[in-house]
Amino acid sequence: MKTPKVLGVLLLTYGLLVATFESLIGYYQPRGSETLIITTFNKNGPASRVVNRLYSEDKLFVAANHWPRKWYADAIEDPVVEINIDGEISAFLARPVSEEEHRRVSAENPLSFFFRFITGFPPRKFLHLEKTGEKPDS
Repeated sequence: MKTPKVLGVLLLTYGLLVATFESLIGYYQPRGSETLIITTFNKNGPASRVVNRLYSEDKLFVAANHWPRKWYADAIEDPVVEINIDGEISAFLARPVSEEEHRRVSAENPLSFFFRFITGFPPRKFLHLEKTGEKPDS
């Protein structure tokens, strides 16, 4: 009887650790030289998130690497997004990737075991970002 109780406590502790880490990432939105800000649009208006920028074959991608991924669902629903890279804002079209692209981008931009562990092993979902050449409305 002791083993199930210990396993339950360990699972609960792990779940709380993941929830705490994900909440802190969402709250602080850390930025760096390898990040961009994606602004998606839905019926409630614009919403911005900081995400890592990834490259494969000289093309720009972003990945939903965390459980909170409303921005990803919003971009699928309305693929016209604004991307802010180093202060330059441009309009892009976000499209889901093929299985082959997913394998390639994932292999070229791997996540460490520790990162996957601390985020609760969420499945990665990629979007390919294609610049439209238009300036977003200001």
